[in-house]
Amino acid sequence: MAEILVLFYSRKGATAELARQVCRGVESVSGARARLRTVPAVASVVEAVQPAVPAEGPPYATHDDLRECDGLVMGSPTRFGNMAAPLKFFLDGTSALWVSGALAGKPAAVFTSTQTLHGGQETTLLSMMLPLLHHGMYIVGLPYTDVALSKTRAGGSPYGASHFAGDDTQPRLTEEERTLAVHLGRRVAELAVKLRP
Repeated sequence: MAEILVLFYSRKGATAELARQVCRGVESVSGARARLRTVPAVASVVEAVQPAVPAEGPPYATHDDLRECDGLVMGSPTRFGNMAAPLKFFLDGTSALWVSGALAGKPAAVFTSTQTLHGGQETTLLSMMLPLLHHGMYIVGLPYTDVALSKTRAGGSPYGASHFAGDDTQPRLTEEERTLAVHLGRRVAELAVKLRP
């Protein structure tokens, strides 16, 4: 089985909901399965230590999750047009994987959620691609042949799946946002199955 790591950070739940939809897309591909992981928050007080296992939700990602995956789909809320610090902090610690080439030649994609309509979704998606390119991964996007990309009036971009949260306190993805997240997971899984030795 091709194992696709769906790695995300979420504070209010919208990015986590996108991650679940990506997993649905991965699981729809014969010969592929999703491994859902998150990263802990980063504290400004260095003495603060996160528990080894989160109180709820998926387990925290390890470098072994990255090493063992056949593909990666990574998500973060937007922070000033960039990925959130917890995900960046996790990626900054992957230099040993970079040196060994552990991720080279694997497909990868990205997704995000913003509070505001023009909150920097595309720059966030691009910023998440940069470390993946340095790792030698193949970047997968969403083509305009995907009808939902042309119909969306909320999130969604050729760079990856996205969600516009607005003032909602509960994550409510539009039909197109859900569809695009599912399709993104499916595209990475299909490519991983084809590339797997």
